[in-house]
Amino acid sequence: MRIHRALACSVALVSVCALSGCGALPGFGDGTTKVTVWLMKDSASDDFVKRFEQGFGKEHKGVELDVRIQEWTGIGEKITAALKSGDAPDVIEVGNTQVPQYAASGGLLDMTLESLRDWGSDAWLPGLAQPGNVDGMQYGIPWYAANRVVIYNKDLFGAAAITKPPKNRAEWLADTAKLNSGSTQGIYLAGQDWYTLAGFVWDEGGELAQEDTGDWKGTLDSPAALRGMQFYKQLQALGRGPRNADEATPPQADVFAKGKVAQMIAVPGAAKAIQKANPRLADKLGYFPVPGPTDAKPGAVFTGGSDLIIPRKTAHRAEAVQVVAALTGEKWQTDLATTMNYVPNKSTLAHTVEGQAGTAAMAKGAAQGRATPNSPQWAAVEAENPIKPYMTAVLEGADPKQAAKTASDRITTLLFP
Repeated sequence: MRIHRALACSVALVSVCALSGCGALPGFGDGTTKVTVWLMKDSASDDFVKRFEQGFGKEHKGVELDVRIQEWTGIGEKITAALKSGDAPDVIEVGNTQVPQYAASGGLLDMTLESLRDWGSDAWLPGLAQPGNVDGMQYGIPWYAANRVVIYNKDLFGAAAITKPPKNRAEWLADTAKLNSGSTQGIYLAGQDWYTLAGFVWDEGGELAQEDTGDWKGTLDSPAALRGMQFYKQLQALGRGPRNADEATPPQADVFAKGKVAQMIAVPGAAKAIQKANPRLADKLGYFPVPGPTDAKPGAVFTGGSDLIIPRKTAHRAEAVQVVAALTGEKWQTDLATTMNYVPNKSTLAHTVEGQAGTAAMAKGAAQGRATPNSPQWAAVEAENPIKPYMTAVLEGADPKQAAKTASDRITTLLFP
């Protein structure tokens, strides 16, 4: 009987260990479970990280956080190797569009149940939630978002007698044409700003690529996608942006800072670069969401940002889930958004950034946010990026449909596993 009782206690202990993720148990050792968290450099300030560590520790006795800051360069290979080795951290921040490639390895924890039952996933921003959902399972949990808005020069708008930002594409084109006069560019839009193009394509009902019976193929040559490119061409012509370069060549903030550009499309954080190059513009900058086809809602935009993932082999499953729940919950979402000028992960939290002009404009657009195609191979498309030469070809007069077909065929090839 004693043997049976001892065996029963051993089985119970093993069961509890399994359920708790094999962390330290109360009454055993020092009772502390260490949870390792990888966050990316500059995603959160040092002060935020310290506040979170302290706040989490107070609310979760017996759990110690070990937050390690990672460099973006080479992080993909580092995470992939960690997932394969089984010696990964317990919680990892990843770019929202990177989730599918990590999920394809089979090394991520499925958090669909928690998402639906506890975390209010129906209010998540689609541009963060969609790439985190692979084959109906939620592997990536939205953490924070950032997206493009229109940054404009208030003085140039005033000089053109434009008293309020445009609410739809037709008004936007008309205002931009009015601003595009003399030495002033109505808008500075580089010819290969493909993230901006993606938003116009989505607004028309098109896609960059689509999955069909398990296979992905490029769809830039669809009528809807071609309409998006046509609008891009109309807008780009109302300025002197280069047709054969992207927004970093030259840096568009530097061009805007010269004071002769009325608008540019960028994340609000670009204002810092503008002000650094030309402090006189510090009080002259305004922001509005990228206009949509109608007044009903802003235009679609590419949503950048981060999701949180948990390796399937974590030794501290319960505690890792608690960390994700805290970081993505209202308290710490509000803190992160106001500290870092990010968009919170839920549309219902947009009010928390209303006092920040650029972030508030970004939050309005984020409600219409999208992510790149949810294929594990999409990184290969971005690495080569046949979308950029396609855009240049159209802007320089090539037949749009033929150029789009060439780009789509190449995307299809790159997406074939």
